[in-house]
Amino acid sequence: MGRPRTPLLDRERIATTALELIDERGEFSVPQIAKRLGVQTGSVYHHVDGRDGIVELLRERVASAIDTGTLSLTPWDTALAAWARSYRAAFAAHPKVIPLLTTSPVRAPRVLEQYERAVTLLLNAGFALPDVMPVIIALENLVLGSALDLAAPETMWELPDDTTTPRLAAALDAVGAGRADRAFDLALEGFLAHARALQAA
Repeated sequence: MGRPRTPLLDRERIATTALELIDERGEFSVPQIAKRLGVQTGSVYHHVDGRDGIVELLRERVASAIDTGTLSLTPWDTALAAWARSYRAAFAAHPKVIPLLTTSPVRAPRVLEQYERAVTLLLNAGFALPDVMPVIIALENLVLGSALDLAAPETMWELPDDTTTPRLAAALDAVGAGRADRAFDLALEGFLAHARALQAA
């Protein structure tokens, strides 16, 4: 028999399958990937460096949806805000992958390049070197928390009746549609205001 025209296994198919499993179940294992692809578990290890290698494939896959061109915008705060919105949208598409990626060190070269651009943006804007990573990490905390919020039910508070917590009930009624977007806009505006003050200092 000749070889199949399409390889049974490659890094792209492994990443796609792992992401499908996470979207469905919130987790993946190498045997599950192998079973879904119809190959032996050992075959998967020929293409990736174990589970950690698959995690980095997932990081690259999700991060590839972030528009890195936003980091070339001017001024710096416009660039940072646009990057944050694109970053949020990329991870909101796969919220169940967030806990996995935030508990594993970043190694993927294409993702590290994106951080390099963000650091360069802030340094060129005049931020002090010790302030650069706290600004980026704080922005990531905001973005990833909001991406998780986008995946949450629109109604996160279930009240037995309006009499037990009348002020909470009134506040919830007043929010209207787009709760997560409004909360993100508020948090991003506050973050940028603080970052501008830090840069000016």
